[in-house]
Amino acid sequence: MCRYAFALPFALACALPAMARELPPKPSTADVIKASPAADWRPLDPDNTLYMELPTGRVVIELAPVFAPQHAVNIRALVRDGYFDGLAILRSQDNFVVQWGDPDENSPRPFKTAKAKLPGEFTVPLKNDKEFTRLPDRDGYAPQVGHSHGFPSARDPKTGEAWLAHCYGMVGVGRDTASDSGNGSALYAVSGNAPRQLDRNITVVGRVVDGMPLLSVQPRGAAPMGFYDKPEQMVAIKSVKLAADVPADQRSKLEVMRTDSASFKAVAEAARNRGGPWTKVAAGHVDLCNVPIPVRQQGG
Repeated sequence: MCRYAFALPFALACALPAMARELPPKPSTADVIKASPAADWRPLDPDNTLYMELPTGRVVIELAPVFAPQHAVNIRALVRDGYFDGLAILRSQDNFVVQWGDPDENSPRPFKTAKAKLPGEFTVPLKNDKEFTRLPDRDGYAPQVGHSHGFPSARDPKTGEAWLAHCYGMVGVGRDTASDSGNGSALYAVSGNAPRQLDRNITVVGRVVDGMPLLSVQPRGAAPMGFYDKPEQMVAIKSVKLAADVPADQRSKLEVMRTDSASFKAVAEAARNRGGPWTKVAAGHVDLCNVPIPVRQQGG
């Protein structure tokens, strides 16, 4: 017996539950990736891709020169000067960040061609951000959020500013109190719940696109802010190189889904309303940092 017909025609009302069961399930992120055309993917730019070689494997970082042009230039100079080779992962703070750089504050490694001081690039003019794809979801940290050039980003039309967001895997520049005290020689990757309160307070220079588990697995440091208090706890960095300086046959063959593509819009929708029989209540909302940016092997 159909008990809740109300004003609907009886036959239609009684058929609704059966009709709902017959609706096709919403596609998952995996379904979207599988169905995506090749045109919705892009290779990593070798001139803006870093390979950080650890004893446990390779961490691949994509730089974001649109949002931090001066720091991207400086980091490339540091890398080509061999600055990071032999330095270390020196901090792992629980639910926050993993940081690497020079552990010797008393006698730091000198720079060669890189600049020792740069102005903070916390935001860029809105006009510089030409590939912004907005999410319709509300955000507590910015009037508008979405994705630009393959990175989670935010913007404020009233101030005319755009910036990158501190989502998981994003790479930022360590600094002291002064805004111009960071130069790219100390970098960190977000390894915990997105600390969006850091947005517009630190220069964000890119994103770890592969190898993040190698960083997030690092043991937590016991000293304040997660720094290691014993040298033997630090993980040595074998080398950091630009992909452009690595022979083609030794490069990571990765491609990233274009964040201005129809497939990525479908990825965001799948994250917003996870389908399938497991989900009992669809959220109808997605946080910026919970929209995955798919990465795969080229031709995958």
